[in-house]
Amino acid sequence: MKINGSEEIIDISSSDSALVNFYSAFNNQNYQLMEKNWLHTTEATMSNPLGGIKRGWNEIKEVYQKIFSGQATVYVEFYDYSIHSTNSMFLAVGREKAMLTTKNKQIELAIRTTRIYVKHENIWKQIHHHGSIENPELLETYQATILDKLQ
Repeated sequence: MKINGSEEIIDISSSDSALVNFYSAFNNQNYQLMEKNWLHTTEATMSNPLGGIKRGWNEIKEVYQKIFSGQATVYVEFYDYSIHSTNSMFLAVGREKAMLTTKNKQIELAIRTTRIYVKHENIWKQIHHHGSIENPELLETYQATILDKLQ
């Protein structure tokens, strides 16, 4: 099964619904939906190929604001994943297949991804994301393309 954000949400309290909402926010560049997906505390962290380590929602939101307002677009699908959960948290571990598009090029991305969610006021909120691009040449091309467009 893959998740890209277009899936129908049957049970809004499920871990799948939190993931669907994340990918819907990302693929539709919907900042408001992205903001609802994350925990807004200093405990939230993100470690990704573009921004290094970001701590707290205020730092994390800047990465999404730049991506969503840039000239490059990124479409992402989450697949080959497993969910590990307790009553108050879940961990989603898998792979992302992504397409980075600018007016001059398209780059296919392969990303190892981990997302951690906690229950906050009975709603799943993302507290951590880690993404890694294994191929060094692809990582360099991705960073150069996005960072050039973001600045």
